[in-house]
Amino acid sequence: MTDTVRPTPSLTMPKAELDLSFAAIDWQAPWMAHISQLRFLSQRVQNLSNRTAHSADCSSAKNLEAHEVNDKVDSKASYGESSTVIADLLNTAMCQKASSTHHQYQPQTKPTSDNQAHNLRFVSQDDLPEGMGYEHFIGTTGQIPTRDNLHDLFNGSIWLTFPKTKALLNYHHMLEIAKQGIGASRGRVRDTITVFDENGAILVTCEPNIGEALIDFNWQVSLVTSRAGWDNPLAPRTDAKTVVYIFGHALLEQLIQPRKSLCAHSMVLNVPVGFFELALPERMIYLDKKLAEHMHHLLSQAEVTPRQLAPLPILGVPHFWADNVDSSFYDDQHVFRSGRRRKS
Repeated sequence: MTDTVRPTPSLTMPKAELDLSFAAIDWQAPWMAHISQLRFLSQRVQNLSNRTAHSADCSSAKNLEAHEVNDKVDSKASYGESSTVIADLLNTAMCQKASSTHHQYQPQTKPTSDNQAHNLRFVSQDDLPEGMGYEHFIGTTGQIPTRDNLHDLFNGSIWLTFPKTKALLNYHHMLEIAKQGIGASRGRVRDTITVFDENGAILVTCEPNIGEALIDFNWQVSLVTSRAGWDNPLAPRTDAKTVVYIFGHALLEQLIQPRKSLCAHSMVLNVPVGFFELALPERMIYLDKKLAEHMHHLLSQAEVTPRQLAPLPILGVPHFWADNVDSSFYDDQHVFRSGRRRKS
């Protein structure tokens, strides 16, 4: 049994603004290309942040602070106490995605034995009851608390792109909380979920030796000599062999200011050659299902640990950063370190 489908909200957005931090997003960055409803989100966020930039008085910090306070008041007046600008944007994007797939897209929670599936919806952080855990609230209501900040915009964009996997991670959080309760330590399962959820990347390849080389910290084989077969996210190729997609929403936030030392925690997924012949939306549907299955297997293991996620210096991904065209980019041993282990 599932929740009754909620009515589709109007695609006409009320007047609102976002703070100036949103203007720093590079929506054309290659690591953003796979995000679902990217065009809609980028246009809306740019419009709202440009409106803020136009109206802000940058010559006076005091005036800017007052302006931001007024924004919050105006937002509540427009959206109601239980809405935020970002939550509304994400809900509209989700409805647009459902419309474009003839309502075949209806993301839901993955129910535990004592719960049912709930349709997902983004709501204000204020809707989270005092004393209730964030993951428990999502799992038992389908409502995702969302603030008007970059972190939650990127979190919501990953829910849009990988709904099955995000729901699967929430499911395993719920199972662990039921077993262990909420304590000072999350335990290995929840630690692994959190590291991947915040900082994860997915290396997708039809050549297993590339994934094995990454796991073994063999940067030359995984990132340099194999370069000709790497897909460019901004110009996908049907003859590509390997690509990386970012999953971690905190990693997307950090990439607003890229730096060479940024390192993702990656999952390697082997796919058939035909994967690269798919259009991007079909790639994401396939990948979301496969990643959810893979993570379910991993998180069901008694000895799971975040160390099973392979480190990946994210600006070393071919096509992600112009400087990595030169193979000397990978000579920096402070970033491209020797391995601590080999695949068991």
